[in-house]
Amino acid sequence: MEIANKISLSLGKAALAVRVNDVLQDLTAPITTDSTLTIITAKDADGLHILRHSCSHVMAEAVQELWPDTQVTIGPAIENGFYYDFARKEPFTTEDFAKIEAKMHEIIKRDEKIERIVMPREEAIEFFKAKGEHYKVEIIEDLPEGEIISLYRQGNYTDLCRGPHVPSTSKIGDAFKIMKVAGAYWRGDSNNEMLQRLYATAWANKKDLDAYITMIEEAAKRDHRKLGKEMDLFHFEPEYAPGAVFWHDKGFRVYRKLIEYMRNRQEHNGYQEIETPRIMDRILWETSGHWDKYGAHNYSGKTEDDKMFCVKPMNCPGSLLVYKQGVKSYRDLPLRLAEFGKVNRFEASGALMGLMRVREFTQDDAHIFCTPEQMEEECINTMRLIFDIYKDFGFDKIKIYLSTRPDSIYRIGSDEIWDLCEKSLANALEKHGYEYEINPGEGAFYGPKLEFILRDAIGREWQCGTIQVDMNLPERFDISYIGEDGEKHRPVMLHRALFGSIERFLGILIEQHAGKLPLWLSPLPVVVAPIVSEFDGYAEEIVAQLDKLGIKAEADLRNEKINYKVREHSLAKVPVIAVVGAKERDNRTVTLRRLGTEKQETMSLTDFIAQMKDETQMPHRFE
Repeated sequence: MEIANKISLSLGKAALAVRVNDVLQDLTAPITTDSTLTIITAKDADGLHILRHSCSHVMAEAVQELWPDTQVTIGPAIENGFYYDFARKEPFTTEDFAKIEAKMHEIIKRDEKIERIVMPREEAIEFFKAKGEHYKVEIIEDLPEGEIISLYRQGNYTDLCRGPHVPSTSKIGDAFKIMKVAGAYWRGDSNNEMLQRLYATAWANKKDLDAYITMIEEAAKRDHRKLGKEMDLFHFEPEYAPGAVFWHDKGFRVYRKLIEYMRNRQEHNGYQEIETPRIMDRILWETSGHWDKYGAHNYSGKTEDDKMFCVKPMNCPGSLLVYKQGVKSYRDLPLRLAEFGKVNRFEASGALMGLMRVREFTQDDAHIFCTPEQMEEECINTMRLIFDIYKDFGFDKIKIYLSTRPDSIYRIGSDEIWDLCEKSLANALEKHGYEYEINPGEGAFYGPKLEFILRDAIGREWQCGTIQVDMNLPERFDISYIGEDGEKHRPVMLHRALFGSIERFLGILIEQHAGKLPLWLSPLPVVVAPIVSEFDGYAEEIVAQLDKLGIKAEADLRNEKINYKVREHSLAKVPVIAVVGAKERDNRTVTLRRLGTEKQETMSLTDFIAQMKDETQMPHRFE
């Protein structure tokens, strides 16, 4: 803090923490050696994270002041805010939120100094036992011997925490809000007691808080689960098939269009499409290493002949077996094998979320087998294809992460291979001018990967496409090609997905467009609605003309008022409603109402048909 104030008083006022030789610390930490320092403020990602963590302590203090018999457990900062888990007999209600927030504002106005205290292990255990905080005692007892036990005190409240924290409660400000209450098992174990989790958001200023609240409200309107029901696209049966989609006719049309689009793009870019079995011998995933890493998440069972089979959780082994059929020459490479593979992975029930997180899904998967010399060009071509595809769907803000090797216990292969793969990806990105960020330790167990993060219409980020460089599975499955020298060589294997999964990408699209899908992707682009039954024949003629062009259209011949029909189809997100009456029939015209506007437009039937043909054309359609 002394250094921050010497630089400028304004920096001292804004300072929340400090990074000393790349280690985050409290501003009160003494500097004892020559060091490289960075003063952290709320404008920094680290600063906002620390502010949120400190705010979680203030919420815990507020809850204990209001309800002294409440025990506090853990309260970390998370994306966009924080949560705290409480053990309390009486359930929290949404009416309690205002009381807690008022008490938090009071604590912040007190400007309570936040101090770090280091205690010997046994002393810390006795301290929390005396307070009746047995959850904190359990956490300390589970820490390794020799671990530094640090506590943070503010006013009369003391919490177990590694820190760092802001110097005093006033630094937190007033840009926070409690969002919801939910149940949570102690330490995430369903065998333990159920706690109450309060979720909250916190920001550097009220402007950012208001923007976030607006985004949350907009996200609720765009929720794909709500819109999927209104549009009659899909449903779920949690009792009979948790995490699996029941596609309705309209939803399955969109699903098929996404596959048709991707199939067309892949064929034009030199891919061959394959299909491999859903159920295969478990030994394949033992060979690949997937079973050791993810076996608990796989569906498997033993057949009558005493063999263990697995419902495939990923498509890689099947693609490798296709590659192994016949001798491959360097002239055959790169070999790009694509598969719309249905895979199954067990996810905890609490993690399932509509189309975004399911147990059964279809990957637009592909595996590119190439020589080491071809690897960079294949990565770049795939990246260009990814950016081009996302643009077709309205996404033009794409972030790239280079995810590097996980800890040694979570990966296979030598450090030399990992060095080579990571360096190759970084070089490819830099050579072609792509900006990227390092995502340390988040690579696949067999190789580093590029992750493509797209931003939707309301500012949320979604990880979709990936490219993974793999020199380990080719070794494990002993695949090769004959080089120019007539000798066997090991190919490089690129794993790539562009949508990621059809289900998740469709969920993102529904929310991106608030259900108003582009005409070419809409499950029902046009409804023709006659004003009265006298004009049913003209409506059916229009539908027949559209049908000849492959444009899905329906005539609404129900005996309902036209305003009712328009309102109902608008709710179902039909992009174009063509209204026909006496004037339209006699003049061979249609009156159009497009989704999202009250404006009506009358045009000739010929122009209407031509316009619909043009607007429903799939982008980048290659015949």
